[in-house]
Amino acid sequence: MATEIILPKIGFSMNEGTISEWLVTDGTAVTEGQPLFLLEADKSANEVESPATGTLRIQAEAGGTYEVGTVLGTIE
Repeated sequence: MATEIILPKIGFSMNEGTISEWLVTDGTAVTEGQPLFLLEADKSANEVESPATGTLRIQAEAGGTYEVGTVLGTIE
């Protein structure tokens, strides 16, 4: 079963964030805890880690702004 990669809520007032860069390419094998992408929100940048081990399938483009809770990709 695939694990969804969800845009996390990092700050109390955060409603949306921008994926500034994917650190891993689509179709790459990733391990749990490995940094996946850089998230910019509320004037800060954070690395977001993989929630599972498997193959990354990206659904959201870098440079896009998405609401908290949006599915950005999956790990199969």
